[in-house]
Amino acid sequence: MDLMEYQAKDLFAKHGVPVLPGSVAETSEQARRTAEEIGGQVVVKAQVKTGGRGKAGGVKLAENPAESEEKAEAILGMDIKGHTVHRVLVTQASDIAEEYYVSYLLDRANRTFLAMASVEGGVEIEQLAVERPEALAKIPVDPLAGVDAAKAAEIADAAGFGADVRDQVIDVLQTLWTVFTSEDATLVEVNPLVKTPDGKIVALDGKVSLDENAEFRQEDHAAFEDKAAADPLEARAKEKNLNYVKLDGEVGIIGNGAGLVMSTLDVVAYAGEDFGGVKPANFLDIGGGASAEVMANGLEIILSDPAVKSVFVNVFGGITACDAVANGIVHAFDLLEKRGDDVSKPLVVRLDGNNADEGRRILSEFAASAADGVIEQVDTMDGAARRAAELAAAK
Repeated sequence: MDLMEYQAKDLFAKHGVPVLPGSVAETSEQARRTAEEIGGQVVVKAQVKTGGRGKAGGVKLAENPAESEEKAEAILGMDIKGHTVHRVLVTQASDIAEEYYVSYLLDRANRTFLAMASVEGGVEIEQLAVERPEALAKIPVDPLAGVDAAKAAEIADAAGFGADVRDQVIDVLQTLWTVFTSEDATLVEVNPLVKTPDGKIVALDGKVSLDENAEFRQEDHAAFEDKAAADPLEARAKEKNLNYVKLDGEVGIIGNGAGLVMSTLDVVAYAGEDFGGVKPANFLDIGGGASAEVMANGLEIILSDPAVKSVFVNVFGGITACDAVANGIVHAFDLLEKRGDDVSKPLVVRLDGNNADEGRRILSEFAASAADGVIEQVDTMDGAARRAAELAAAK
């Protein structure tokens, strides 16, 4: 789960990372009141989970409370890269002497943690890594040893922090590591970490990604969820414990196993090029041991997506036998029909592996007796993907 800036800075403050005073506002009047409490210049910043806020006009300086209300009014409701601004962060303005960058992240490729730091912050770190990789220090962190004062000093020195801020940066690096580990984060980033004209180090902006697999021991993280911005289909799928991601396409996808589903997305996208650019509408992995009920829940979510024109069910029977998948499809149709939902979208099914013959028999009987030709079976993955794309394009 990616946090908004104000949420990240709340976590920073909770653990003692130095941040400037500020508060989130959902109305321009709230922004004015916050500016009055802070006093002096403030910055009004759009709170959306995307970069480029400043270039889009989502970050504005206000000289007084009246101006902060005016700036907030202009920013609220703004669209930034497809994200609507529902709230703004009003925070104390600060003069900046220097800008730095520090972060911790999960390094999946090397199965460890990685610290990154640079004395050239305030820019897109991806751009810096490409254009001037020598300016970005990358230091592996042993998960068992963590970041103590010695390790923090190693990171600070590798990045080239000056003697005037070195000790403060070492303290911040240790505190950020506490945020990273105690909050079960996969990313903690400060960009920029700034030195003010009086020599103090402050986290001016922050980005945090939390590991949703750790929700069972982080009950307070539920409060960070932005339900207003959540896709309603993804929210419904989450309630049913489905591994579902909404995509911008027309072919609904169901598979068992993340690798198979990813391959299915690619095959459908490739086949869709011959039919006007038809694309996958979602990622949905029902898992290796999914029951008929899970299959029914997944199909229910996909069929309720108005963007879906056809559905491709691609299953290789292993732990989940193909006959269980077939029964799940039948059960889903029965459930949707009883609710009065539309079940006319064509379903292309490819079954292979454990109990495939029995699964095909179940679907053939159901299609002949009750499904009115909605279900088609295709033997190969490529053939099924092509047929699903063709059906979606014809709708």
